[in-house]
Amino acid sequence: MKLPPFEYEAPTTVADAVGLLAEHGDEASVLAGGQSLIPLLALRLARPEVLIDINGVDELSGVSAADGWVAIGAMTREYVAEESGTVADGVPLLAAALPMIGHEAIRSRGTIGGSLAHADPAAELPAVARALDAEFVVRGPAGTRVIPAAQWFEGYLTTSRRPDELLTQVRFPAARPGTGVSFHEVARRHGDFAMVGLATSLVLSGGVISDARLAFAGVSDMPVRAAAAEDVLAGQRPSAELFDEAARRATEDLDPPADLHGSSDYRKTVAAAVVRRGLRAAADNARERQ
Repeated sequence: MKLPPFEYEAPTTVADAVGLLAEHGDEASVLAGGQSLIPLLALRLARPEVLIDINGVDELSGVSAADGWVAIGAMTREYVAEESGTVADGVPLLAAALPMIGHEAIRSRGTIGGSLAHADPAAELPAVARALDAEFVVRGPAGTRVIPAAQWFEGYLTTSRRPDELLTQVRFPAARPGTGVSFHEVARRHGDFAMVGLATSLVLSGGVISDARLAFAGVSDMPVRAAAAEDVLAGQRPSAELFDEAARRATEDLDPPADLHGSSDYRKTVAAAVVRRGLRAAADNARERQ
């Protein structure tokens, strides 16, 4: 299927890209890796007047660590982050989630910023960002602002980025000593969007859970933080009974959408199983990393 007609712009600096967004506003779409936008264009689900291709903006790529944060440029390819030692050491939850994204061909083009700006609630990276309280750095005509993950996701494929702003960087807090992680998902086959996914991070201090973070993918119109389950886990020693209770608390208020792959009740049952599985794996990983 042919793409709809549009004007094409290819800026080479962030300033030029922001200027184009300020000029065209809602009439423009930003092209990063294209793994989501190109299919939307082909299906006529997106019909921008102007396509702003930021693949030539070199300053938007790269991974760095400083002051307790790991910063990833918005145009950093997913495979680059997947192979990064800085990501593996500093943000192990992100490192665990990246291989779950599509297939190698998709990750070779897809970008960290593109996935998070697209904000598909069934995707892996939004759940990781929500679990870790990532920060989103955007730049617009008025300057730069930083948006916490709790405020970034506003609904289905919707973020708090304004039409004249460009996502330039995503910052993840560096993992503390004793951190164990896991990313589990249930899909019909590898590479499909998950029916349910879960990003899990636990910090063990003296055998006790001092910090717990769980965020679901695929159960709502945005990633869902399981705050009630986190409260149950904090200050406790890992055990099967504790994880059963956490699974109950994590899913008691869930109302997942139904589709041809499964009913809402089925997804809720799967979500509870994924919580138990994810917590066991994260606790084991924490013990290994101590």
